[in-house]
Amino acid sequence: MAKLYFRYGAMNSGKSTGLLQTAYNYEERDQRVLIIKAVVDTKGDDMVVSRLGVRRRVDLLVAEGDDLRGLVRRCALGERGAEEGAAVRRVLDCVLVDEAQFLSAAQVDQLMELVLLDDVPVLAYGIRSDFRTLSFPGSRRLLEIAHSLEELKTICRCGRKAIFNARRVVAPGSAGEGGYVFDGDQVAIDAGEITYESLCGKCYLAAGGVLAGG
Repeated sequence: MAKLYFRYGAMNSGKSTGLLQTAYNYEERDQRVLIIKAVVDTKGDDMVVSRLGVRRRVDLLVAEGDDLRGLVRRCALGERGAEEGAAVRRVLDCVLVDEAQFLSAAQVDQLMELVLLDDVPVLAYGIRSDFRTLSFPGSRRLLEIAHSLEELKTICRCGRKAIFNARRVVAPGSAGEGGYVFDGDQVAIDAGEITYESLCGKCYLAAGGVLAGG
């Protein structure tokens, strides 16, 4: 039976690298995969980009409000096949989702429908919480309904396990690392003057963060 998997971790925990390795493993065995990411993730445009330098173009860019199950079925089967209810499992072996935290709760439910109704495994990769330690809607729903949860670990600068994602803003033209910020929009892509650092809880508090539940 197909399952919905959520593999999550802080920034720099190898999520995109793991996704690309999984795609390679399937294709090495002549199996077809379909790679998805949200259009709001502008880093790399239409590419999955690993921090190790590996990259690959996605098959589907997903916008807010898109029906994920419908998009996957049309991409795998073509318009006519999707309309006629053809079995997508015959032509598609796995769906891989990069930066799954940017999906809506409804889109995560549509992934579960793809798993349960079309028997296609879905592996979603993403982070649990934002720079304020608050859940992303997609991650929250994945934690609620995924069949399998796997934490991908990385370490803080102090050597402890990193669990939080701290945001830094560097002033234009500055050569410095920039200061930490704990207010602002939930989504701000790691590019230009905005960067992120994975921190353990102790270092996050030392940087000036406040735990959202505190």
